Amino acid sequence: MSKTRLASAKRLVVKVGSALVTNNGAGLDLAAIDDWARQIAALRQQGKEVVLVSSGAVACGVQRLGWGRRPKTIHEKQAAAAVGQAGLVEAYEAAFCKRGLHTAQILLTHDDLADRTRYLNARSTLTTLLELGVVPIINENDTVVTDEIKFGDNDTLGALVANLIEADALIILTDQTGLYTADPRKDPAATLISEAIAGDERLEAMAGGAGTRIGTGGMITKVIAAKRAARSGAHTAIASGREHDPIIRLANGEAVGTLLVSQTPPLAARKQWLADHLQLAGRLLLDDGAVAALKSGRSLLPIGVVAAEGEFERGAAVACIAPDGREIARGLSNYGSGEARLIARKSTTEIESILGYVDEAEIIHRDNLILHA
Repeated sequence: MSKTRLASAKRLVVKVGSALVTNNGAGLDLAAIDDWARQIAALRQQGKEVVLVSSGAVACGVQRLGWGRRPKTIHEKQAAAAVGQAGLVEAYEAAFCKRGLHTAQILLTHDDLADRTRYLNARSTLTTLLELGVVPIINENDTVVTDEIKFGDNDTLGALVANLIEADALIILTDQTGLYTADPRKDPAATLISEAIAGDERLEAMAGGAGTRIGTGGMITKVIAAKRAARSGAHTAIASGREHDPIIRLANGEAVGTLLVSQTPPLAARKQWLADHLQLAGRLLLDDGAVAALKSGRSLLPIGVVAAEGEFERGAAVACIAPDGREIARGLSNYGSGEARLIARKSTTEIESILGYVDEAEIIHRDNLILHA
């Protein structure tokens, strides 16, 4: 069962830590970066989509600036990140370019994912890049973060990205073999946990301990990240990045490191969130044709919307109302209320001429809609 969980994953988030990216602070490990690019390129050939979350900008900047240790003040970290980010992205682009793949740099802050509109914008950008065959390279935007908005570690960022793009799996590569029953550096009786349920409270006690001198996380952040990723149905693998071909082996279902299993299917997680969403921002009144389309499993197009009630922004949860007044569905609107009113009763081909742009062809995509029984 463990093997099929990751082997069947079509969309993966791979997170690599600072200690791996910078060879424990010695500078960018170009050989390791090249090897990850080779493995990800192989997965692309198998038809899998991969997003890479990479630490290392601050550590790379520290090395380039000749500092002996990681800075503690925010402004020094921001300066180091600004210096290191350019080199980090350049290294990834060169490695993937050798395999005929382009990369895209995405820098995120917590605010980008907390704000619903920016969340949807980030999601649309990432899914479009994946459709184009581009490998997104994501890092925290260390040059602008403050204590209030920083993720704090890229394990958390990896989990949030997995939630954002509804990945099937999150692979966290670290300088440790996996999750043990205790810290193996202190307890010789500690044994590797090959598989467990993500969110099991006992795991956090086992994972206690600080991160490396180079990074900011530790095994505890990885266990918490797995719990976050599981909420949207993603399984998490924690494995050593210094194993031979860890990304390929994990994606092919081989037992490497620790697998923390989500018990929620991805689609069910989103549908359940919509079903439980009590504060609906508005209502879309539908005609009989739209009702029939939704019942047959299709998306909601502007042509089937008679009117939009309430004031809401793009990404808001709204009710879909049948001609008889019943709520037949609810979902996330791709357009704000003002825009929805302008394109109601219009075909998708008219959206651009009316609004001057097209966000999506649908007002609500079927994947972001739940139909009531």
